[in-house]
Amino acid sequence: MKITKDHFGVMPDKREVSTYTIEGGRMRAVVTDLGASLLSLYTPDRKGRMADVVLGHARMEDYLTNKGCFGASVGPHANRIAQASFVLEGKEYRLTANNGANNLHSGGYFYRSLLDAETAENAVTFRMHVADMEDGFPGNRDFAITYTLTDTDLRIDYRCVSDKTTIFNLTNHSYFNLKGEGNGDILDHYMKLCCSAFTPTDSGSIPTGEIRPVDGTAFDFTKGALIGEKMDLSDPQIQMVKGYDHNFVIDGYRDGTELLRAGVVEEKTGGRVMEVLTTAPGMQIYTFNRDPYAGGKGGKTYPCYAGIAMETQFFPDSVHHDNFPSPVFAAGKPFVSTTIYRFGECS
Repeated sequence: MKITKDHFGVMPDKREVSTYTIEGGRMRAVVTDLGASLLSLYTPDRKGRMADVVLGHARMEDYLTNKGCFGASVGPHANRIAQASFVLEGKEYRLTANNGANNLHSGGYFYRSLLDAETAENAVTFRMHVADMEDGFPGNRDFAITYTLTDTDLRIDYRCVSDKTTIFNLTNHSYFNLKGEGNGDILDHYMKLCCSAFTPTDSGSIPTGEIRPVDGTAFDFTKGALIGEKMDLSDPQIQMVKGYDHNFVIDGYRDGTELLRAGVVEEKTGGRVMEVLTTAPGMQIYTFNRDPYAGGKGGKTYPCYAGIAMETQFFPDSVHHDNFPSPVFAAGKPFVSTTIYRFGECS
């Protein structure tokens, strides 16, 4: 394994932005200190042909806004918070309403920031200190996100700690296409999930509070199915967002200390397989339900359903639902979470 640092661009305040390429064995990953984002991930198919399986922007400048959250590390709280507000210890905190009346991905603060980087043999750790209320959330907080690459795994470890009670919910927002980024859509990908329930939402994609069994619905991937065959656009939940953009409840979750198998995706023509393991209680499946994006890598246009995001997380809006696993962490209690994207070949 080796790590190479390269110039990527400059921030508006002239600070340098860098990339870090981790390579060796069968895979190669490119990450950046801008938002601790994953830019590329090269993996072999069953014939050993390498392809980048992560969608991304064509230009560094597009990562300064990163409206599609391509490859981004999202925090301090990923996904949605209803009415862009929450109450902790009797005090109300108000956030930016950037998704209708709601807050989405903490307003993008984290993935538009430049982090400090340190390297090890096969890992890069990005660190950032955020002052109390600097992004709307309470607490002086220290964040660390570590990408570690092996022959088969891209592992992401998150650790955060605050000097005040606060909420943490970090994830990675990469979109994967196992045919290679820019090579059509993912509707022909086969997906099997270790998730017997999901959290239905209202029209603003805020969970209703119900934890609904997937049995007999378009959300049942427990036995495996092609994504496009299972996606029933007449289902009211799918119809609202024109695809999947929902949190699935991972079977077997207890206290966040055990690495659980969340699901697997296969692309049978080329033979790539991606398995997701995590210590998180939920996983947001988002199938890139949007208009075509013309700013992809190498000038490619990404069509609707060009990739699938598998965002391991606390459930969306958990701070408002006592029956959901809690994202609230007391002062001095660290948030620790691990997710592994494991690659192989199907027969």
